[in-house]
Amino acid sequence: MMSKEEMRFLLDEIRAEVSETRGHTGRAVLSPRVLEAFAAVPRHAFLPGALRPAAYINRPLPIGHGQTISQPYIVALMTELLETKAEDVVLEIGTGSGYQAALLARLVCQVYTLEIVAPLARRASERLRDMGLGNVEVRQGDGHEGWPEHAPFDAIIVTAAAPEVPPALIEQLKPGGRMLIPLGPRYGGQELQLLRKDTDGRVSRETVLPVVFVPLTGGAAARGALE
Repeated sequence: MMSKEEMRFLLDEIRAEVSETRGHTGRAVLSPRVLEAFAAVPRHAFLPGALRPAAYINRPLPIGHGQTISQPYIVALMTELLETKAEDVVLEIGTGSGYQAALLARLVCQVYTLEIVAPLARRASERLRDMGLGNVEVRQGDGHEGWPEHAPFDAIIVTAAAPEVPPALIEQLKPGGRMLIPLGPRYGGQELQLLRKDTDGRVSRETVLPVVFVPLTGGAAARGALE
């Protein structure tokens, strides 16, 4: 179970790290709505039982199948940088445990989230449903392709590192929308990138800060292996 003291301590750590990295991110504080969403979502509920005692430590943790639940600071920062509004429709690539989707569900109208690992997609869907978050839809599939049936999206968040931005995701981002994606090689030399699409469809990029994410799997290499 989550104690108020554990959550308060974690939020204090996150606020301190946000302040320390403001030179990279341009954000000195988190907005009240992001902090409220963060405080309302029990991180321990998205972890295997043996790891739940570590749920409110500010670090990433394994969730099986070679995947992780991201460091709370990174989750909070990425959520902040999306600048979502209550009426937004958001696409997440890399459902993982479902934790990021649960946070977004408290901030936006609808979340569509894709996970390539079938057992993780199934467990996340069940967990989110059990939490009563009816505005999240989980699908097992290749994130490189996005979710064209529900495009365009006001925001897209990718929680695994790719060598380049999948073209389908750029196409599915609404003009005026924002995308966050870690770019770089596997397990090192990655940078979190913020992409903005203007009303004419032009895309600009901004490097936020160095990060380390698990790789985004699937894409052309995976399709080629099946042919």
